[in-house]
Formats: sequence, structure tokens, C-alpha cells
Amino acid sequence: MTTPQLRNINAKCPPGNTRASRLHILGASGSGVTTLGSNLSKALSVPVFDVDDYYWILTDPPFTTKRPIPDRISILKPVLARAQEEHGGWILAGSMCSWGEVFDGDVEHVIFVDTSTEVRMKRLGEREYRRHGERIREGGDMYEESTAFLKWAERYEDPTLDEGRSRRMHEEWLKKVKVPVTRLDGDVEESVLINGALEGLEREAKV
Repeated sequence: MTTPQLRNINAKCPPGNTRASRLHILGASGSGVTTLGSNLSKALSVPVFDVDDYYWILTDPPFTTKRPIPDRISILKPVLARAQEEHGGWILAGSMCSWGEVFDGDVEHVIFVDTSTEVRMKRLGEREYRRHGERIREGGDMYEESTAFLKWAERYEDPTLDEGRSRRMHEEWLKKVKVPVTRLDGDVEESVLINGALEGLEREAKV
């Protein structure tokens, strides 16, 4: 994968204005949140933290055991505090609408990546095989788990979906957000997505 060509992010903001440095990026599975978080981390020189690393306990097969909510919070809080002290900011990549309200007051800007089901499912299928190989094929030890995950991810737009990430849950959460929100089309090329995010941050910094 080639490195995205980034627009100039060093333009000065008006006196007294600064670009947000504590960001939360979210979207459906396969929407491009992780990739955008990584690219923004490089562009803004702040660390990015994948919410899944705190949500799940490390197991094999992976993503089978949820970490208790108090443990997620107690592990993540000092990580973010250290990032703020050492780097002046941080990026959270991933959905935490159902348990991360304790961090809402620390976030300065939210980015919502809205990606079509077709694009997401193609990415997820490729990612599953890249991560787990033949284990997800029929007869493999992760076949049932991977198949169930993909079926769940495909239902993101289903208004009746009650478990985990869904369009309805995200939209309801976004209505309550007290900080600026940038909405991005996740179907676009990687370079367009990162530049759109930077433009959203710069636009808010000039307000």
C-alpha cells in the first residue's frame, strides 16, 4: 500500500485557536477507522489507540472474551493520560458508545466514518483471511466464528440489531456529542479520507 499524499497541515490557525488534539474516530466494522487513525497519528504526531485492544482479552482464537468494563477503563485511562503528557494528545480508534462515556469529556473532536456495506464487507473478508488464513475456511477452527462475525457486521444498517455496533446506536450517540463532529465518506480513496479529516479539524480550529 502506498503512503497517502497529505495536504499541508502546517498552516497556522488564527491567534488563540488550536487544532483539536484528542480525537475519537468511529464507524462500522470495516469502515476504515483503524487506517484513518493510523494516518492521522502520523499527520498530527500523536499516538493512536485501537479500542479493540482494550475491549477484548488476548485469546486464541481472538475476539472471544470481553474484558470487563471497569478493567477496560482502568487500563485505558492512564494510557491516555501518559499520551497527553508526552505527546500533547491522542487518538481513539473504534466504537465505545456503550461503555466509554467516562472519556467523553476528554475528547475534543469526533470523526464518524460512513462506509457502504459493499465496501465494508469486501474489506472485512480480505482482512479476515489476511489475519487468520485457512483457519476461517470451511473445516478450519475459526470458520464458525468468522462466518458469524461477517454476518453480524453485514447487519450494521439493520434497525433491529440490538447487539454491538449498529447505525442506529451510532446515530443516537452522535446526537448527544458535545464536541464538533466531522462526517466522512469511507468509500473514497485513503488519501482523500485523511485529507478530509484534516480539513475538518482545521475548519473547526478556525471557528
